[in-house]
Amino acid sequence: MPEHDLTTTGATEDLPLLRDAAREAGVIAMRYFGNSPQVWMKGGTSPVSEADHAADAYLRQTLLAARPDYGWLSEETVDDPVRLSARRTFVVDPIDGTRGFLEGQRTWCVSVAVVEHGRSLAGVLECPALNETYWALPGQGAFRNGSRIAVRQPGDKAEISGLKQLLDRIPAGWQERLKRAPYSPSLAYRLAMIANGTLDATFVKPNAHDWDIAAADLILREAGGQLLDQHGRAPLYAGEVTRHGALAAGSGELLAVLVGVIAGLDD
Repeated sequence: MPEHDLTTTGATEDLPLLRDAAREAGVIAMRYFGNSPQVWMKGGTSPVSEADHAADAYLRQTLLAARPDYGWLSEETVDDPVRLSARRTFVVDPIDGTRGFLEGQRTWCVSVAVVEHGRSLAGVLECPALNETYWALPGQGAFRNGSRIAVRQPGDKAEISGLKQLLDRIPAGWQERLKRAPYSPSLAYRLAMIANGTLDATFVKPNAHDWDIAAADLILREAGGQLLDQHGRAPLYAGEVTRHGALAAGSGELLAVLVGVIAGLDD
């Protein structure tokens, strides 16, 4: 895919739309936060609440009214393959980190991205319980509440998050340099933590979906980090397959180590 596809006309105009819509969706979700919303289980294991549905309905109505020719892919909307014929697609998670949201944890966010040819052209994370908003455009940097952010520079210790089974596979020479961070249910927010320099790296367990990572991936990349698969490649979004294998996020030498770990999972 030509690199200029990532900066095509319209991406800049989409960002204010995403920011405004995500902000209002965050307001909607906050009405339910800490107020025991009704909850259902998807697939018997994954919770979804009336807050997720309310925020999703608002985002879908608002974004598609503004861009009716865009496709729509959301965790809380039945997927329609018609979206595959659209040039651009909204990729949305109305509440990333629903489990934490329901437990009263503040590290959840509204995740909204515009994707073209598999790459995110604009990304927003609205984290209302933390009073944080992240956004990015390709080649223009990543921002939190208006201030530019960047990944943390390498130090003597590296703070890392992820499944214990994966952390334990990191080579022994690195183990003494690692500090294991508390787990955050919101994958998007974990990637934002790397982008803002409060976390060095994380593993992403298999079966993450496009809506979990499309916006945060762009924010991380514009902050100087990367999200990579076992082959060292960046994920593509809004295709026929919307879930991913194990991924690693971070920067520099530590990221290369994490990619090596997930590359060896089939050994």
